[in-house]
Amino acid sequence: MTHEEIIDNTRQFVETSLAGAEGGHDWWHIYRVWKLAVNIAAAEKADILVVELAALLHDIADAKFHDGDETKGPRMAGEFLQTLNVDEHVIDHVSKIISNISFKGGQVARTFSSAELSVVQDADRLDAMGAIGIARTFNYGGFRNREIYNPGIPPVPGMDKETYRLSQAPTINHFYEKLLLLKDLMNTGTGKRMAERRHDFMLAYLDEFFREWEGEN
Repeated sequence: MTHEEIIDNTRQFVETSLAGAEGGHDWWHIYRVWKLAVNIAAAEKADILVVELAALLHDIADAKFHDGDETKGPRMAGEFLQTLNVDEHVIDHVSKIISNISFKGGQVARTFSSAELSVVQDADRLDAMGAIGIARTFNYGGFRNREIYNPGIPPVPGMDKETYRLSQAPTINHFYEKLLLLKDLMNTGTGKRMAERRHDFMLAYLDEFFREWEGEN
């Protein structure tokens, strides 16, 4: 099977599997991360097959929608890639990327490192920033029926993984607990450059949000 056939089969599998998913973690999130990852990989000279497969499969079973089970995604990805007769070393690499990509409160150290993980993680984090990141954040907050903002509930950056997973804090807090931290967590030079504009856009948005919150013009 050619590279193009493997990618096309994987794309179809993911799009079908995520039909009806929450809007911030649906096929179109995967699509954007995939496109970002391809662009970053070209600049960083990473293995394009591993990058594309990991980007396409990174949220095939996001733990936050599966009772915190962090093994389901890598397992589903591996089982699917075996049906395409993808080389075992590629499957293993993709599975390790999926296991290590998530933010998880920002306090969990990687158990695996590679140039390809760096690329896909940067792409995933970029989609959590900027205009798209803001839209995804409020979509997920609405999905979880969270308050938009509550001045009496301050942000808590640096939570451990379990506290972060179970948090029901207002959506605005998520900017301070994750989104505004991502610029300094980028791995690649390309990702760092791309993050600057998106970071600045979020700061401008928050400035406007708090002015409007207080009834200012």
